[in-house]
Amino acid sequence: MSYSYAAERARVFTEEGQVMFLKMRDFIQRTLKTAGAVRSSEAFGASGGGDTWLMTACLDRMVELGELKELTGPEVWGQHRVFVAARQS
Repeated sequence: MSYSYAAERARVFTEEGQVMFLKMRDFIQRTLKTAGAVRSSEAFGASGGGDTWLMTACLDRMVELGELKELTGPEVWGQHRVFVAARQS
């Protein structure tokens, strides 16, 4: 079984998912201001740990919301994905 955002998306809206989403989002926003880019493995660490597919779904939700833009392609392992801000704040 492999990761599918369509299958995992609903979990982002659970209490556990929202706590994880907000921890990751706060870390990502701070990191983007100082470094300009963030790698998923560091965002995963900021989430406090847990389900890798849920952490990945949180990142994909930020892309879906237009907050992040992924720089890496599909051949990159999930923990090595790189993101930048999709729009200026």
